[in-house]
Amino acid sequence: SNLTVIDKTVKLIFAKGLSDKLIDVDTLPLDDKAVYKLLQRGETTGIFQLESEGMRGYLKKLKANSFDDIVDMLALYRPGAMDYIDNYIDVKHGRKEIEYPHPLLEEILKPTNGVFVYQEQVMKSAQVMAGYSLGGADLLRRAMGKKKADEMAMQRSVFVNGCKEKNISSKKANDVFDYIDKFAGYGFNKSHSVAYAYISYQTVWLKAHYPAAFMASVLSGMMGDTDRIAFTVKEVQAMGLTVDGPSINESYHGFSIRDEKIITYGLGAIKGVGEALIEVLVAEREANGDYQDLFDFCSRIERRSLNKRAVEALIYSGALDGFGVNR
Repeated sequence: SNLTVIDKTVKLIFAKGLSDKLIDVDTLPLDDKAVYKLLQRGETTGIFQLESEGMRGYLKKLKANSFDDIVDMLALYRPGAMDYIDNYIDVKHGRKEIEYPHPLLEEILKPTNGVFVYQEQVMKSAQVMAGYSLGGADLLRRAMGKKKADEMAMQRSVFVNGCKEKNISSKKANDVFDYIDKFAGYGFNKSHSVAYAYISYQTVWLKAHYPAAFMASVLSGMMGDTDRIAFTVKEVQAMGLTVDGPSINESYHGFSIRDEKIITYGLGAIKGVGEALIEVLVAEREANGDYQDLFDFCSRIERRSLNKRAVEALIYSGALDGFGVNR
């Protein structure tokens, strides 16, 4: 659905002449200041993976200024790892000294402020501290994900014994194993988080630079969910954009834009107005011009496409305002 939103936004921008060519979202610079300012303000309605209230709160604290920050936050915002988000943020902003569960883990955990974030870090830690092979470390990762008591007991024994061979105490080995176990059951592999973050970044970039087109596409993806549409329209208005009501002379099936500041309500979001009718309505309008009044509208639309319920829905929604029809 988010890839569809991106595709619709890019096409809408081009169709309205806001860009002289189709934007290639796969070539966007990853250091765009407008993107990070938007994230720092927590204005993430419609943004892939980043629009929940909890995530918005953390984004305001995080003050992301790099793509890696987005990648890490997506992986951290999961059960287990979530307990360490505040620690990650405090280290990032210099409010807390970075601490490692064991000195051998410094190189592995330094890029993520001393916090386990990715499955690869779990696997590498098992190799470095307990002498696991790469295959053995992957078995550890799988065992932690399954949370089976017998498998975990066996892996704990392997981990602790492997640490002993490197003169690491049983207590320290068990402490590190507990720490890893708390995280690993819900951890992302980094490639998964990067792929998510890339889509998140693309949606933020489009929203930051073409807010009307982006939000129109987001709204078009909510057809049939009037509550979500109503909520999102309020968010759009809070962004300083205008959402014009539906009109049989301006609207299409989905939400569209008049210019960089005005979104036009989509006819497809009106209950009782089917897609088949909208297709006929738009095709007739584009072929023979705007509808002049209610009689002109009804006479130009084929009877099999138009019924009483649809006309009433269009009247009630305001799509026929200006034609001398009372709602």
